[in-house]
Amino acid sequence: MSLEHVDVLIVGAGLSGICAGYHVQDKCPEKSFAILEARDSISGTWDLFRYPGVRSDSDMYTLGFRFRPWPDAKAIADGPSIRNYVRETASDYGIDRKIRFHHRVVGAEWSSEDERWTVEAVRGDTGETVRLTCGFLFFCSGYYRYDEGYTPDFAGIERFGGGIVHPQRWPEDVDYDRKRVVVIGSGATAVTLVPALAERAAHVTMLQRSPSYVVSLPWEDPVASALRRFLPARLVYSIVRWKNVLLTMLSFELSRRRPRIAKALVRKGVERRLPPGYDIDTHFRPRYNPWDQRLCLVPDGDLFDAICDGRASVVTDEVETFTETGLRLASGDELEADLIVTATGFNLVMLGGATLSVDGEEVKLPDKLTYKGLMLSGVPNMAIAVGYTNASWTLKCELTCEYVCRLLGYMDERGYAVCTPRNRDPGITREPLIDFSSGYVQRSIEQFPRQGPRPPWRLHQNYARDIFLLRLGPIEDEALEFTGAPTRAAEPEERVAA
Repeated sequence: MSLEHVDVLIVGAGLSGICAGYHVQDKCPEKSFAILEARDSISGTWDLFRYPGVRSDSDMYTLGFRFRPWPDAKAIADGPSIRNYVRETASDYGIDRKIRFHHRVVGAEWSSEDERWTVEAVRGDTGETVRLTCGFLFFCSGYYRYDEGYTPDFAGIERFGGGIVHPQRWPEDVDYDRKRVVVIGSGATAVTLVPALAERAAHVTMLQRSPSYVVSLPWEDPVASALRRFLPARLVYSIVRWKNVLLTMLSFELSRRRPRIAKALVRKGVERRLPPGYDIDTHFRPRYNPWDQRLCLVPDGDLFDAICDGRASVVTDEVETFTETGLRLASGDELEADLIVTATGFNLVMLGGATLSVDGEEVKLPDKLTYKGLMLSGVPNMAIAVGYTNASWTLKCELTCEYVCRLLGYMDERGYAVCTPRNRDPGITREPLIDFSSGYVQRSIEQFPRQGPRPPWRLHQNYARDIFLLRLGPIEDEALEFTGAPTRAAEPEERVAA
């Protein structure tokens, strides 16, 4: 029985996957493609996370697509608005018709003889195993593990008589009205949850082991609001997008080169939002430098407002054990709670947990180097969309999609069928792919591919540099090996329409 074949197979229908679908059909209209999505809906992370107050931790002028400007006035957007934006984009460009839901990719095998991938997916709705082939495999599945979040092994957790919920699996029927809520965590999820829960709860306590850097930005971009009065919307989007890109790059570079200045600027912002005498050193003075982890964004200072109003408070301590009525802390203090939210992070997984093999040999990801942050050494005709950690995810993913399309066009023009990155430099050392001290990164980084100390094996965290590297730079590279397609008497696989 013949297998269905597509030229490009995209894995994932979130921001990255929809972006990839748009660019393939726009820049490679002769290519057939399909998108396999493990879940039953579009939008990936923005469909999965449904906890109160869920919102972007990047501005939508950079998190939104370059080809379809974010239409709303809010620069910091709530989760449902982002979900609708991604779905509408997929519908407007007909990308949704290429998506096959309930298809979880579990493995892919490359055959050099056939010059193609054979991909295996399991259907979540029927349990059926589906196999199809493709010429180019494009993983746009991010690196969050969707089936479970991270919860530490808390002592005595089974003793607690109230409710316990992880934000990644937020049930619709969670009742926190007039309840005492403790949110364990200090990252982006925690600082989002606390003010949202505080609107209805009796009181919300953010229990953190150590502080994070928290920065307040306006819900609406004031520059964008001013420019809209006399400039076309599309031009305003481009101007504000670049303004935000440059400001983020400046913040990152300042933090890395002059961390004391960056710390002082963040602290001044916190001091302006909290009442005199508040213990900032205990609750808002992190042990690390800015951008060693992502900065936590609070639009219009909503977290600080909840603290000032007495609806929320911050406790910096460690959990010793859960009790029947709450938590006992390492200091000996006790926190009583009706509901405990474990905003303790994520589990990471590459390729959505799928396994790869090339000509019968298993691909071990930690043994591979990333080429330009998007391909793997020794792995033919495959790319991975990985966004920035110091800026919006979509900025890097769009450049990756553009590069993949340029690569496909280059191969077609010259009659190549296969492209494989090869490291021939014996001086390349191996370093962690993501230079971040966040717990969710450190727990999983050993499972990830590596990067090198210099191009093209370096994953840059610099959008402007990547524009020249990926959008404008030449495809030709000593590290890329191209081979041509042998003549075949017949093509046994079926093809779907482009």
